[in-house]
Amino acid sequence: MSTTASTPRPWKQAALWLACLAPFFYLSYGFANHLAAQRTGVGSVVFDWERQVPFVAWTIVPYWSINLFYGLSLFLCRTRDELHAHGRRLLTAQLVAVSCFLLFPLGFTFTRPPTDGIPGLFFTALTSFDKPFNQAPSLHIALLIVLWDLYRRLLPTRWHWFLHGWSWLIAISVLTTYQHHFIDIPTGALLGLVCLWLWPLDGPSPLRGLRFTDDRRRRRLALFYALGAATCFALAAWLGGVALWLCWPGAALLLVALNYLLFGAAGFQKDAQGRPSFATRWLLLPHRLGAWINARLWTRREPPAVRVASGVMLGRMPTTREAQRLGITHVVDLSAELSSPDGVVVRAVPMLDLVVPDAQGLRVAAEAIEAQRLAAGNTGTVLVCCALGYSRSAAAAAAWLLHTGRSERVDEAIERLRRERPRLVLYDAHRLALASLALHA
Repeated sequence: MSTTASTPRPWKQAALWLACLAPFFYLSYGFANHLAAQRTGVGSVVFDWERQVPFVAWTIVPYWSINLFYGLSLFLCRTRDELHAHGRRLLTAQLVAVSCFLLFPLGFTFTRPPTDGIPGLFFTALTSFDKPFNQAPSLHIALLIVLWDLYRRLLPTRWHWFLHGWSWLIAISVLTTYQHHFIDIPTGALLGLVCLWLWPLDGPSPLRGLRFTDDRRRRRLALFYALGAATCFALAAWLGGVALWLCWPGAALLLVALNYLLFGAAGFQKDAQGRPSFATRWLLLPHRLGAWINARLWTRREPPAVRVASGVMLGRMPTTREAQRLGITHVVDLSAELSSPDGVVVRAVPMLDLVVPDAQGLRVAAEAIEAQRLAAGNTGTVLVCCALGYSRSAAAAAAWLLHTGRSERVDEAIERLRRERPRLVLYDAHRLALASLALHA
């Protein structure tokens, strides 16, 4: 993205966004505080170790600095699309956080020591409108995630050290200014990441592809993942303490369930080069880690890849070291949930795990394999892979064999692959999709 003389920055729209967001923040934030102050028995979630956190008065400066970064960010957006996505992120963070403050208010329990000098002035200004009730999720942390993601795109790389360092100071300051308890930080980060996922700056929102699936298998898998999420949340609530971290895999499984039910493979936000978005990399980290371990366990006694034709191999998702050892130069990645290896040319065609791809998806995959084979030439090797190399990638490789005339019949293509990788998982539904592809080739 770049700004040229013919595409000036959207100053007026930025001013409108700020004119709406700023009053909404102060009015809604104050209203939530006011209602919570009227309630009795407002609880809190505090860990014993937090009592050792020191009060550091000067950290009110980085704490307050987020206001400057907030207002300036809107005027630094380079295009209308970027501005509107960023504005929606800020608005979503405020709407969700304030709704949580209204529905589940929590209180801050430590007494802030008296301060004077410049920090004292900042604290006086803060306490004029802020009361100790707007806690989890920390809106400060959610907004920090949103702002950091924009500024890292805008600032030259040589200034990233300052951005990262100052962002850490802001994050730590919510504790050292006695504004938040620890529970507010991960919940605020979760909200910020959801805002990034919901409103990407460099692509369409997953809401555009929102459609309730009519695929029974996808609905069953969605239910399976939703039950896993519910189990994690229930254990976190029951056990408390360190077990509250189970909310992270719970949130990851819930998002995977929604992807199967509503958003499809696009919900994993993996680009054409096989890189997941920053938001899904962290939101889905527990699921991604589980998928990687599962793939290694299933394939531990098999070669990571097998040759199915000259210059083309079929296998599991390799590490960067495995790809180098196997001489892989190009990859066609069929997984939605895992990251592609570095150091190779990747063409990603993300597909949902355990779901039979349709004929159109197989055609796209077959064309991607052939394009990568031609790009690799006589000296390179293409790997067609998914998590295990048993189903999605096998169906794509069979489609390529049919698409390029290397196999004339579906059974012949599948048998050719099965001779090299016996544990393929291709059902009658896969055969029907491949047959449809062959029919319309």
